[in-house]
Amino acid sequence: MAYITETVTCVRHWNERLFSFRTTRKPTYRFKNGHFVMIGIEDEGKPLMRAYSIASANYEEELEFFSIKVPNGPLTSKLQHIKVGDELMLSEKSTGTLVTDYTLPGKNLWLISTGTGLAPFMSIIKDPEVYEQFDKIILTHGARYKKCLAYHDLITQKLPNNEFIGDIVKEKLLYYPTVTREEFKNQGRLTDLIKSGKLAKDLGLPKINLEDDRFMLCGSEALIKDMSDILDEMGFIKAKKRTQGHYVLENAFVEK
Repeated sequence: MAYITETVTCVRHWNERLFSFRTTRKPTYRFKNGHFVMIGIEDEGKPLMRAYSIASANYEEELEFFSIKVPNGPLTSKLQHIKVGDELMLSEKSTGTLVTDYTLPGKNLWLISTGTGLAPFMSIIKDPEVYEQFDKIILTHGARYKKCLAYHDLITQKLPNNEFIGDIVKEKLLYYPTVTREEFKNQGRLTDLIKSGKLAKDLGLPKINLEDDRFMLCGSEALIKDMSDILDEMGFIKAKKRTQGHYVLENAFVEK
């Protein structure tokens, strides 16, 4: 695999478990919103790499990534200590299936995420082309605690006031954060909220149906498995490499 080197320009620690960072971006570096790359550092003379979704949009000048801190994780135990000015290795090419190329046409695009699975969807909700393809983009984010709802202010305040896409965001983006372990306006597991119909009802949307609704899934192994089972039972078909479907998922960076 071919690598390039980029420099860290910003690091933000959301809490003791989550952090995000930005790097420089070579002008020639191309990717689709929703793609992931391999990121890493040199460890004992060898590249130590892990798949990371790109959280910035493909028209932004820097690259942004969102990560958990795994105390004994081979990479994240080191990566969480990066500082501005440090260099990181990135794979030369991006890839991934969390792009609308793999979804059948529909009215509503549901972005179902837990934890750092939010990252690729941060890229997608900044994409003007996605808003042209769907009537509504529904971004959901499940976490244990409120402090883990990273990017909340950017989604609710900055994005709707963005000079380029703010108007279409106000019109088409619905955001539904939910937590499971403390009091909050939305509580419960996303899978339960979808199964019971509460999620659609809370958002003022019709009951989820095959004709109108398309899904992208990213997060924990449990979320991917349970959501896939729910959608399969409802008759939704998973996209494959060469065929579009009602829902798509990315296994490359399922949270461990």
